[in-house]
Amino acid sequence: MAVSSIFNDVIGPVMRGPSSSHTAAACRIGLLARDLIGRRIEEVIIDYDPNGSLVTTHESQGSDMGLYSGLLGWSMDDERMLNYQEGIREAGIKIKVNYISYGAKHPNTYRMKISNSEISHSVTAISTGGGAIEITEIDGAEVSINGDFHELLIYTDNLEEVRSSLPSSLEYDFIFYRKGGKNFVEIKSHRPFSKEEIRKIESTPGVKFIRYLRPVFPVLSRRYIKVPFIYSREMMEYAKAKKLSIWQLAVEYESVRGGISEEEVLEKMRSIVQIMDKSIKLGFKGTYYEDRILPAQSPVFKEKMEAKALLDAGMMNTMILYVTSMMEVKSSMGVIVAAPTAGACGTLPGTILGAADWMGKSEDEAVKAMLAASIIGIFISEHATFSAEVGGCQAETGAASAMAAAGLLYLGGGSLEQSINAASFALQNELGLICDPIATRVEAPCLGRNIMGASNALASANMALANYDPIVTFDEVVETMLKVGKSLPHELRDTGLGGLSVTPSSIRLQKKLQEKSKSK
Repeated sequence: MAVSSIFNDVIGPVMRGPSSSHTAAACRIGLLARDLIGRRIEEVIIDYDPNGSLVTTHESQGSDMGLYSGLLGWSMDDERMLNYQEGIREAGIKIKVNYISYGAKHPNTYRMKISNSEISHSVTAISTGGGAIEITEIDGAEVSINGDFHELLIYTDNLEEVRSSLPSSLEYDFIFYRKGGKNFVEIKSHRPFSKEEIRKIESTPGVKFIRYLRPVFPVLSRRYIKVPFIYSREMMEYAKAKKLSIWQLAVEYESVRGGISEEEVLEKMRSIVQIMDKSIKLGFKGTYYEDRILPAQSPVFKEKMEAKALLDAGMMNTMILYVTSMMEVKSSMGVIVAAPTAGACGTLPGTILGAADWMGKSEDEAVKAMLAASIIGIFISEHATFSAEVGGCQAETGAASAMAAAGLLYLGGGSLEQSINAASFALQNELGLICDPIATRVEAPCLGRNIMGASNALASANMALANYDPIVTFDEVVETMLKVGKSLPHELRDTGLGGLSVTPSSIRLQKKLQEKSKSK
């Protein structure tokens, strides 16, 4: 896997749905599977392992919505996603879901067979957190496809013949020879394959057919990537030599990682901040979605805040309002940005944009604060996880809180060292946080934990500004978070099998929602 990208792995994707690990990742898997079958799908058989998380969550947390939308060729922010079942029926695609124990190595494993009247393909893929994915098997051959390259699969009965006959003019980053139930040559490229190149390959002796898997991530990878730093301690040393602030370090990192200009990095982040702001302001007006637990509460909070009917918490009340609004837009299937995940989509924008508005900061300053937060997310992405199925909620709202704390430090005029210390405080305070969604919906206690993440970020930022000593370095805390997450019981990592998920109230509510759905 390539090193993490801010826009691939930390801030994004722009999406609809309750969960980036489920909805967005599944959509990306579906889009790649669609390309694998030549975009003509008639039947899909999906196997979920009961020892993973998807048996209990694929319906309620949006895996079905995401996967089936991807199979239909829809993007993850397409408004048609809400009617994915109707779309599958109209497309005439037959889908069968099995619960089979097959030794899945990852809790979010999708094993599928896709077919039409002419051919079938098998695919195994995993959702690794925050919308990131990896296809690990195609047609019995081990692969590692993350959706950040243009992928050409050249099917053949004679790998050596095709290998020696490929056009000499063909440019690519990597080439692999895959042996399985169907043999194929896998070619990865950071640039698109032209129609002329594909025609030449199709005419190569020994080639049976070709599949073109298009990228599903905004920032592509390439063969030679050498980022300036990959740990916060390395960033500190790099900053001393370059005399750069934290947001400038983020811009330089992503520019080098993605092979894009620094201006493009800034404009990409500006676009994301504008989407976040629009979503939050939309939530103030009230949202509705039939299949959700909580009503719209942000309009009431806003009224109470304006009437001074709440306890005086200053900036914190604005943050609570913004976090709540964003979470409600997510739960109503509106467009949001996973930052770093959809389940934690309220903490970071609610904190940064709430603080920026309360402090009277410009959009430019909010963009820089979001960049400051995003570089902290890079270290978590590289050395731990954003997946609740792997690390519990500490990997989602805990990570978002650490990122938000660093962004607040920028807005508050703090130093680079203070920003990293704030992130260390925030993540220390969230260690061991479990993921136990009520009624298997990503709403409660998710809303409260997003708000707690924002309040933790604010407290941690002030501790850092006052030069409190975090004692344990941020890099060490990230490493610890991963170890703690792996030691959490399976039942407490977004499976709906432990914690608040199995309280009588949660069980009653889940049955009520299921009965309501069946009565439609």
